[in-house]
Amino acid sequence: MDQNILTFNIDSEIYLKGRPKYPNELYESIVQNCMYTEIAWDCGCGNGQVSIDLVNHFKYIEATDINEKQIENSFQDKNIRYTLQESENTNFIDEQFDLVCAAQCIHWFDLQKYFKEVKRVLKPQGIFACWGYSFFSINNEIDKIVEDNLLHPINQYWSERNRILHNHYNEIEFPFAKVDLPNIQMNMIWNVDELLCYLSTWSAVKLYNEQHNSSIIRNLKEQLKNIWNDTDKQEEKWTSLYIWEKIKNIA
Repeated sequence: MDQNILTFNIDSEIYLKGRPKYPNELYESIVQNCMYTEIAWDCGCGNGQVSIDLVNHFKYIEATDINEKQIENSFQDKNIRYTLQESENTNFIDEQFDLVCAAQCIHWFDLQKYFKEVKRVLKPQGIFACWGYSFFSINNEIDKIVEDNLLHPINQYWSERNRILHNHYNEIEFPFAKVDLPNIQMNMIWNVDELLCYLSTWSAVKLYNEQHNSSIIRNLKEQLKNIWNDTDKQEEKWTSLYIWEKIKNIA
């Protein structure tokens, strides 16, 4: 198994507060294109960040992941059921879901097997939605410090699967018909500790720290402290991508 995937079981509780929230406009756009909103499947759900938002729009959510610690530290709701399952091979029945979604995770899947499973479990008029985000920008001064003291040192520790995401999924052949989407921007307003908490969830950061027996995030904070006061908030603008596809057929 890819060693970066294994890091998601390390300090999994941090994901609950560290990962940025997806904008409501994204979910609203998805729902507008769904014929029915009875049941959705959140693939590679992690801590249920998407699942807990989907309960506002769907009656029931099936959420799956292969990382036990992520599920143990997930958002809980009576209308979400978490199970340990591979997204490529589930125990769901045929044509079960009105929506299948993969948020910030499809690059980890065996895509040939995964797309076959998606087609199997989606209802004939179901929607497949896939989205993710890459790197963020704050301002030139902060961006340069992050580049020099984080992005450059950890570059070799990214999985090749991460690089599929960094390339905005351009190399993935989606076997579905594309649906036009509005341009949805993902921004957060964070203080420095909130940003560093997010950065600490990166798999490449964890592997770097393990290899060097150090904390690259602590070192980064030292570099930022002279220009970013602990109480100040900054806007993080993500190089976001939203790929949303509608199923062609169940063949």
